[in-house]
Amino acid sequence: MKHEEPKSPVSFAAHVARLPHNGLPVTIEADAQQRQALASEHGLLSVEAYRAELLVTPWKRHGVKVAGTVVADITQACVISLDPVPAHIDEAVEGLFLPDDSKLGRLGFEGGGEILLDAEGPDGPETFHGETIDVGALAEQFFGLAIDPYPHKPGAFLDTGEEGQEESEFQRKLKSLLGKS
Repeated sequence: MKHEEPKSPVSFAAHVARLPHNGLPVTIEADAQQRQALASEHGLLSVEAYRAELLVTPWKRHGVKVAGTVVADITQACVISLDPVPAHIDEAVEGLFLPDDSKLGRLGFEGGGEILLDAEGPDGPETFHGETIDVGALAEQFFGLAIDPYPHKPGAFLDTGEEGQEESEFQRKLKSLLGKS
């Protein structure tokens, strides 16, 4: 039995076997049910809006390039007060894909070859099987990466309840990061 990855709430399978030379434009506008599923999936209070605009184009001989943006309005819980914190996401989306049987995708893996990775450079191509790529799931990945992992409501602070004691090094650093004196 083959293990299947969970399907994205904004899944959109783009047929890539015969892409137009100028590319295939894809727009994903999440409805209320999809936005609720995104909020649940990413630990958000709500997702008020979600829109991905992507262009799926041929890349190299049999590869596919996906580029575009994902724009969303979300509400998170403040990590200090748990009050709602609204946020806007406007994130670039980019991905390269090669068929799983592509020689280009296997270069460096065969014969014990070395692979050089640049942590700051672009990601290497991912492989796909069949004739479709879930570009909606790719957009959701970039959406998830753009979410602030520690949302902070302006003016919220952690009260230690220890008046008169010196500030710890951590508290001084936190205040300086938050722009407090």
